[in-house]
Parts: sequence; C-alpha cells; structure tokens
Amino acid sequence: MRCDAGPRFVRLSCSSSVRHPPLAAWHVDAPHQVAQLGDLLLENGEVIEDFRQSFVTHGTLDSTRSNAVLICSAITGNHHRLDFLIGPGKALDPQRWFVIATDAIGNGLSTSPSNSVRQPRMRFPSFNVRDMVTAQHRLLTRHLGIERLAAVVGASMGGMQALQWAVSHPRTMDAIVAMTPLARTPAWSRAVNETTRLCLMADPAWNGQEFTSPPTRGWQAWLNVQRVLVSRTPHALAEQFPNPADLHGWTETLRRQWLVDGFDAHDFIYQSRAYDMHDVGATPGFHGVASALASIVAQALILTPPLDLYNPVEDARLAAASIRGATHREIPSKQGHQSASGTTPDDVAFLNRVIGAFLDSGR
Repeated sequence: MRCDAGPRFVRLSCSSSVRHPPLAAWHVDAPHQVAQLGDLLLENGEVIEDFRQSFVTHGTLDSTRSNAVLICSAITGNHHRLDFLIGPGKALDPQRWFVIATDAIGNGLSTSPSNSVRQPRMRFPSFNVRDMVTAQHRLLTRHLGIERLAAVVGASMGGMQALQWAVSHPRTMDAIVAMTPLARTPAWSRAVNETTRLCLMADPAWNGQEFTSPPTRGWQAWLNVQRVLVSRTPHALAEQFPNPADLHGWTETLRRQWLVDGFDAHDFIYQSRAYDMHDVGATPGFHGVASALASIVAQALILTPPLDLYNPVEDARLAAASIRGATHREIPSKQGHQSASGTTPDDVAFLNRVIGAFLDSGR
C-alpha cells in the first residue's frame, strides 16, 4: 500500500513542515507516508488538532490481512529505529510480513510541537503513551483497514507502546515483542529524563517558556548524559575505547552530528514527559500494573540486556513474570540500553534470530 493509493494519504515533500532525517547506511528506505487523522482526542481531554500520523510500510498485506506487523518508535527515534530487523532472511522479512513502521506523536515527523501549525512549541497539548497507541490504532483500523496484527514490536519507548497495545487492545494482536521496555516508568528513568530536560533548559535559548533558538550548549550536555552515560555501560565504553582519551573525540563527533541532524528540543520535552507518565496500570478499567499485565493474552517476548542504565532490567523482568506465558530472554550484550539498537553485529544477529524464531512459532 502506497501513500498515493487514495486521498487519505500524502507524500512528504520538500515543502512539508516536517524534515525527514538523512538516511544512514543501515536504513531501509521506503516511501514516507502520512495519514490525516483529523483532531485526535487525548486521554486528558485535550485535542491535537489536524493530527498527521507518519509511517512507512515494507512488504505486502496478504489476502487474509493477517501478516501485518506494527513497529513502534522509541523516544527521539523514527520509523527507521528497528530497520536492522527488516530485510531478506531477517526477523521481519518483507517477503513474509507487511511491516508498518510508525512515528510516535512528538517525534517531529508525526504531528509534534515542532511542526504543529495551530499548536506550536509549548502550546502543544500534553500526551502520553496510550495516546500514541490510540493514534496508531486509528491509522490501522480507519486508514489501512487492518483489524488484527500478527505482532507489535518496539524497543525502549517502542517496547512500552507494545506492552500498552497488549493491555489496551488485547484481542488485536497475536504477539508482542518488547525490547528494553517498562510497564511503569520508575523513579530512576524519570530522574534521567528530568536531568536531560534540565540540560536543555539550562541553555540561554530557553526563555522560561520555550526555546527561542536551538539550544546548542544544552544539546551538548544532553547528548553526553542521554546517549553516552545512560544508554551504554562501563564495559561497553571500555571495550570501545582501550585508550580512554579517545572517548572525547568520539563524543565530539556525536555532538556535531546531532546538532546537524538531531531532534527538536520542544519535542524531546514532550516525549520525555510522556515517557515519565507511562503506566499500563493506569489504563482505564485497571487498578495497577499487575492486573493490567495479567490481562494480556498475546504471546509476549521480553528482551533485556544484563545491565540497562536507562530502563532498569528488573522492571522488565517483573513485567515478564506478570504476563501469562511470557518469555524473557537476556540479550548477551555489553551495550546496555543500546543493545536493542543494532549497535554491534552480534546484537543484530542475536535479535534477528530470537525474534524471528518467536514469530515463526506463532504461525
């Protein structure tokens, strides 16, 4: 299904209010599509006006409409986040699966503080992870005509969306794959997000209400905390930099790339606040995390590394133990939170093998 198949979809163009990040060597390119969803009513009663859901697809929907797999993006991520799982012979082979890779609310491609015409920057309404799921559900059912999914797959905030999908729409999917997820955001992860928000707001570009220009110095501090300290581990950095002094050149390269191709600061503030609020136990009709997770009927695969300095692995293990029949697998990686990002060839091979076998077992 392509974006020019009907009037409900549009292609992004160079004149669009959103900017597609440059393609990396490992990205799987596909036509970028946008579904016009109209006004999106949020759980808190506010409305995102003229909401546009960004996504791409890989493969073909089969005649029984039963081979669709939804990918949910991570915080500051986009529809390329799990491209290392997509391709011939990989876990999400487009010859077998119809893969729908979505962009979460507030990532700069779907409607966001950075690109909203009517509700720009800090005038944007507050949203949560369930609102992301609501938008994706509307995309699937009203625009793509898909009522059931073979699987929902995500890492980090994407894994959190996968868990929320299984709680909010339990009969909609056969399986979920949640990498480095949280069922409820703990104090530690909130502390990380609050620290990185303060890094941005310490920049002179923050006037107390919004950013008047890109917060260059704020992003530099943000990146060292968010992308280096808590997204990796001491073992990963020691292995990558036998000469510790080489770290500084690497982080400087990361900072330069981020400032050219990176995220909007308003978008991060909103997405990170949604991350903080995440709690499947607060889903309407439930009274706590345990009861919400116990309601999941989809087959569940939870994947975590031995150590994660952003989303504590103990929380994910407890979530897996609360889901009937769930499988928890440890990713044999030193990369910490980045273990679910395709950082090393070994991580990529492991995740493709394990996720592929899990999805095959349900077919």
